[in-house]
Amino acid sequence: MSRLNGKRQEAEQKGMRVNFAILGAGRIANALAKTVVMMAQDPQYSHLVAPYAVAARDGERAAAFAEKYGFAHSYGSYQELLDDPQVDLVYIATPHSLHAEQAIACMKAGKNVLVEKSFAANADQARQVMETSENTGLLCTEAIWTRYMPSRSIIDGIISSGAIGTVRTVTANLGYVTVGKARMTDPALAGGALLDVGVYPLNFIDMVMGPKSIERVCTDWVRSPEGVDSQNFTAIFYKDGSVGEATSSMVSDSDRTGSIWGDQGYLQCININNVESIDLYDGDHKLRKSYPIPDQLTGYEYEVASAAQAILDGKTECAQMPHKDTMRIMELMDSLRRQWGLVFPFESRTSR
Repeated sequence: MSRLNGKRQEAEQKGMRVNFAILGAGRIANALAKTVVMMAQDPQYSHLVAPYAVAARDGERAAAFAEKYGFAHSYGSYQELLDDPQVDLVYIATPHSLHAEQAIACMKAGKNVLVEKSFAANADQARQVMETSENTGLLCTEAIWTRYMPSRSIIDGIISSGAIGTVRTVTANLGYVTVGKARMTDPALAGGALLDVGVYPLNFIDMVMGPKSIERVCTDWVRSPEGVDSQNFTAIFYKDGSVGEATSSMVSDSDRTGSIWGDQGYLQCININNVESIDLYDGDHKLRKSYPIPDQLTGYEYEVASAAQAILDGKTECAQMPHKDTMRIMELMDSLRRQWGLVFPFESRTSR
């Protein structure tokens, strides 16, 4: 157990902050490091989180990273980070194929974890991680930032107000040209569009539809030269007659739009990867209202703050992304890959 789990009163009395560490030093690690440094300087968050340490397989790279962002400690191995009793929260920023193993190792070492999406390579791995969280009593949450952003609450509020009536259809797409990155193209790293960008359209749909019973799922994909999905399309048919439609790609740039259609109007959300605008239209396609999105530091601060607050409250999950929601998405992605016949090298068909 880390120093601060369930110790909000003590932390507030002594001015103790959640020490934030990063496992991995790639692109997304830099984004989170920048975020935590900004949070430490922002009155809204400065009492909550402290940039503390980074670990990479290369000690010089870790040291350069720590110096760049002002982290107090750097480690040339992941084990050194696990051995540091002052680490409260570890952000796991490595390829998908390593997430489960590293999250479990962190929790067994008494560290809470914020795991970059995709949470794991498959549902079996995700289940093992969740079980470790429950067994250790430590926080484990998925770092899919759109789940924590204020835009989600705005969308939820519009829908619950009845402004578009009953939701019947949700569509979402996301695509970036990212074929030059090994983590995207290498099957051994659980590459492909689905686990990297495809999680966003699926989560956008899930945030609206929730745990509705699914009647059937229709999906297809384009195999890349390396053997992973370069593009994919999925239609989810729910038992109540509603439909979700998700498209993702790593070979094309999409318009990133999410649309929520009701029987009395619809919402159009620009950029489901970090919603920039939400427009409400009536049934005659007239714009009724545009909803402003609050200013943000980087957009990642919401997931970090939620994780830190959950640690202080002694929780094993964040309300914005509870374990059951992560598992629902992981199981859905598994079902898509089964239909495609896509199995990563480290998986066996019997284990999935």
